[in-house]
Amino acid sequence: MTRRATLTRWDELAQEKLTEMVSRKMISGARQTVAQVWFKKGALVARHAHDSEQVTCVLDGALRCTIDGEDLVVRAGEVMVIPSGVPHQIEVLDDALLIDTFSPARTDWL
Repeated sequence: MTRRATLTRWDELAQEKLTEMVSRKMISGARQTVAQVWFKKGALVARHAHDSEQVTCVLDGALRCTIDGEDLVVRAGEVMVIPSGVPHQIEVLDDALLIDTFSPARTDWL
């Protein structure tokens, strides 16, 4: 089997509007998913957990994350790692742009 690299340009992907407060663009490989995620201030991602480890890089804005019952504020220029299977919730404090990566890939997003 031949394995080949692929190239995707963020600006050529359609932005997927999930709600009035949340939209994203995503790319998924065999073992990981990466997404640009836009949140409007006041958005809430309900408490959930997933098999993927999540690495969130906040490029702009601020979030309050409740991770396994503990609050953590993450701001532009900071990176948060959420281990696989750990319950977490996100409240958006200021309009935000994130890069989220997940490993293994988020097959539930495909």
